[in-house]
Order: sequence, then structure tokens, then C-alpha cells
Amino acid sequence: MTHYPPAQIPSGRTVLDGVEHILGPDGAKLPVGIVKPQHVMEDELVRQEIGHAVALSEQLSRFLGHFFENLGAFEDLIAERYGATVGGRKGNKTLMSYDGLYKVTVQVADHVVFGPELQVAKTLVDECLTEWSAGAAEELRAVITRAFNTDKEGQINRAALYHLLRLEISDPRWKQAMQAIRDAMRVVGSKSYVRFYRRSASDAPWEPVTIDLARA
Repeated sequence: MTHYPPAQIPSGRTVLDGVEHILGPDGAKLPVGIVKPQHVMEDELVRQEIGHAVALSEQLSRFLGHFFENLGAFEDLIAERYGATVGGRKGNKTLMSYDGLYKVTVQVADHVVFGPELQVAKTLVDECLTEWSAGAAEELRAVITRAFNTDKEGQINRAALYHLLRLEISDPRWKQAMQAIRDAMRVVGSKSYVRFYRRSASDAPWEPVTIDLARA
């Protein structure tokens, strides 16, 4: 098992007049001797393990930084030699070892927000629903309701909105509403997700290399 040197975490201790004190939750410095032993041991354990966790987090950040540097250098080389890049739309790409046993995927997800055109789209869709009230399918009504309702954090249901955009409905107001949804979309950033996989044979299923602490 690999042991990582812990990061430097404040000890929470100080010596006053030759007596060791521990920092309390209110900022007061208390003599260690008047604090329950289990609380002192708990403090030591938490600080020790936090030190290891911070060290691992910093190492992972360095690893990802090196990965993207190496990936960028590789893609520059490909572009220089062949005038092309590895991957597909929006930078999504898959790289594999020559024997087909190891795979790295990079997925770039856009962060999309919706502008005021979304309210126009909702008005047009509501007009359609009012007119279609007799024959509108309940499934369609449910999708529309989910699309324009916000969750507890005030977030629009993007998946339901994208579902609406895929529907083939000929009503001109519906088409205008869908165009308003498209016009409302604003890409304000993106995030890259890197995943690593391995398998024991070319016909074996892929197994993810877990680097998520919650799933380790």
C-alpha cells in the first residue's frame, strides 16, 4: 500500500507558559489537561487524516494537470503530422492502448443557462395546450410541465426541454416556441470529464479505474 506524506495542517496546539493548549471551537485556547482525552484523540485523528486527504487531493489535481498537458501535446503532434485531431464534436474523444486493453475517454459538457426567450416559449406552448386541451395527450402535458417547472434550486429541467425539442409537432406556434427555446440557450462554460478503463482481454467488459473516493 502506498503511503502519501500528509499535507501541512495546522496543529491547533500552542504552548503558553510551558503548558500545551488546544484551540476550542470558539477560538479560545484551553489547556489540554482540562479537555476530555477522547476529544483530544479525536482532534489528532481528524487532523492526521485530513492531512492525508489534502495530500491526495493535491496529487490528483497535479495528475489531471499533467494529463491534459500530455493530451494537448499529443493532439498538437497529430495535427502537425496529419492535419487532424483525435476525437469528435465538442472535444469528446477516446484513446486506446494498441492492445485494446486500456482506454481513456474525455467528455466535454457545456454548462447551459436559459435567457428570457424561455418565457416567450412557455407562453406559446401554453397557447398550444389551451387549444389542444381536448386532444392533447397526458404524456405530452406531463413533459411540458416538467420542462418549465424549476426544482428546489431554481434550475430548469434541461432534459425535459431537450425532449420537447425532439418532438415533431407541426403547429406554427409550437415551432416558434421551440425556436425560442433554442435562442434562449447560452453556453457559459464547459467542464471536461476524464474516465479510465481497463479489461483483461479484448472481448472482456470494460472496468472503470476508480479515482472517486466515494466509490472506492
